[in-house]
Amino acid sequence: MGKRKEISGKRLLGIAGTGWMFDAMDVGMLSFIIAALKIDWNLSPEQMGWIGSINSIGMAVGALLFGLMADRVGRKNVFIITLLLFSLGSGAAALTTSLTLFLILRFVIGMGLGGELPVASTLVAESVSEEKRGRIVVLLESFWAFGWLIAAVISYFIIPKYGWQAALIISALPALYTLYLRMDLPDSPRFTSLKEKERVSVFCAIRKVWSKEYSRQTAMLWILWFCVVFSYYGMFLWLPSVMEMKGFSLIKSFEYVLIMTLAQLPGYYTAAWFIEKFGRKFVLVVYLIGTALSAYLFGTAESTPLLLASGMMLSFFNLGAWGGLYAYTPEHYPTSIRGTGAGMAASFGRLGGVFGPLLVGYLVTQKTPISMIFTIFCISILMGAFAVLFLGKETKKKELV
Repeated sequence: MGKRKEISGKRLLGIAGTGWMFDAMDVGMLSFIIAALKIDWNLSPEQMGWIGSINSIGMAVGALLFGLMADRVGRKNVFIITLLLFSLGSGAAALTTSLTLFLILRFVIGMGLGGELPVASTLVAESVSEEKRGRIVVLLESFWAFGWLIAAVISYFIIPKYGWQAALIISALPALYTLYLRMDLPDSPRFTSLKEKERVSVFCAIRKVWSKEYSRQTAMLWILWFCVVFSYYGMFLWLPSVMEMKGFSLIKSFEYVLIMTLAQLPGYYTAAWFIEKFGRKFVLVVYLIGTALSAYLFGTAESTPLLLASGMMLSFFNLGAWGGLYAYTPEHYPTSIRGTGAGMAASFGRLGGVFGPLLVGYLVTQKTPISMIFTIFCISILMGAFAVLFLGKETKKKELV
């Protein structure tokens, strides 16, 4: 019986993780596509910033909408809908010839991306034992690195030779994967065992998330999500472009970002090991402080070796912290409002993803030094770490109810 459950857990991780990987592939390619569109469409820094921000606006709407839906119609159904939404949107975006239409489709794609991530982590968290839950969810998040690596490889080899449209068509392939998911993906056993009368209405779920019982952890999660997403999208969506500003060619920038991306994998795997040994708070605080220091070093780096080393450290610590974030968030709420709680925290965080890229675009236009821009992100990340340290509760091996 235990062996069958273990295999089932691995199968679930593989299915959900592959969807997660496709999600990361789309977001990862966007940073390279923005750099290519700057040349093709002669975009200003503000317009480049809006591409990343409109994507985050869609993610904010999607995280909220689909998080609420997940508590009503199930995790599996919402996971499939969101995956299909961003896949078809990516294919359609390849056919656009204007910035306006591209922005509209990025909003739709963002809705799918934003809805899928918290729902997938909730689905996996509810389907494995508390002894392995943290490690499995961090391993789920590690598929993000593979998606970014695929994005970097596609962008390095495809965009310079065949154009950004070809890259977007490739990213539409996950739509086919949804057909397999319909047949093979199990829903959360905790959700399916929830009686109809135990399922609360949308408005009741929202009120409960901010009730006295959950307000402290909700405030902590919202601060944490906002700070992490603000800094992540501000830094990583601009990474190829920042490399160009530091004097590297577009192709050389893609090459260096690919090298930096490889450092994400050990970041995830060390976080996956630490999270069950030392706890969620330890992983989040240590990896966020590591991210803050790396961001400062990257922004002030003047030599190529220091730029690469700090960029790899940035990827290592930041993505390890993301793994801890997705493991930590669902553990603060009961099953009846878990999708809502995780979705609302992610949705508020995505607002940070709106301001981050826009802020960089504005500051670049104002000739603000790159070192100053990355110092702002350093401070933001430290605020997230302090929120966890002083407001957060340890949820290691907590039994979900």
